[in-house]
Amino acid sequence: MDVDQAVRVLVLGGTSESRELAARLSGDDRFDFVTSLAGRVRDPILPLGTSRVGGFGGADGLIRWLHDHEIDAMVDATHPFASTISNNAAIAAAHHRIPLLGLHRAPWSRGRDDQWIEVFTPGEAAAAIPADAGRVLLTIGRQEVAAFAAIESSWFLIRSIDPPDSALPIDHELLLARGPFDIASEIELMRSRGIDAVVSKNSGGVMTEAKITAARELGVPVIMIARPTVPSDRRVVHTVGDVLTWLGSLSG
Repeated sequence: MDVDQAVRVLVLGGTSESRELAARLSGDDRFDFVTSLAGRVRDPILPLGTSRVGGFGGADGLIRWLHDHEIDAMVDATHPFASTISNNAAIAAAHHRIPLLGLHRAPWSRGRDDQWIEVFTPGEAAAAIPADAGRVLLTIGRQEVAAFAAIESSWFLIRSIDPPDSALPIDHELLLARGPFDIASEIELMRSRGIDAVVSKNSGGVMTEAKITAARELGVPVIMIARPTVPSDRRVVHTVGDVLTWLGSLSG
């Protein structure tokens, strides 16, 4: 790439980290960037700078988009569980031989007082709900709630930004809310609803970590869905600062 021209960067976003990155890149003449949002949230928080909303049409569509917009580098700052777009990004970057860096917040670590039941899929999480857990806080987003629809032995408090568009458990309450959440509010929520167990993805980050702390303090078990495995040949960092350092090396 010509070091005398701005580096054209595609940021695959939708996370708080991607918005922080956009804010840091805005006004930096070394970079001409656009943030792409998947469009799965009805009212997304838009980042600073240029953005687009919607899918690309798979890996082939992303390959065409990168070509048409003469992209020099790509940052995958999507949700740690968004493995489909991450895989498509790797395919497209390899096709064009452009550098790709993943920005995924560090996962939560199990503490000494945490009561985690660690699983790998929503289906496994549904099967792992303790028999005596009559009231469950389900916080895995809206897209995979159907995995719990057949459970009749528990009542579910389903928290998501938008309403799920799939089958729901028979006995449930839907709570629409967007983080960040604080510890005191999470403790009050769990106490007021009599929560016996929490189901969560290991998303990491501070936006929703309060539920993990609240569960720890209340002695409530957490059924924790592990992240998809990242292939060893993909480079991933955990902070916006690391991404800026990497992009700076590309700008010359």
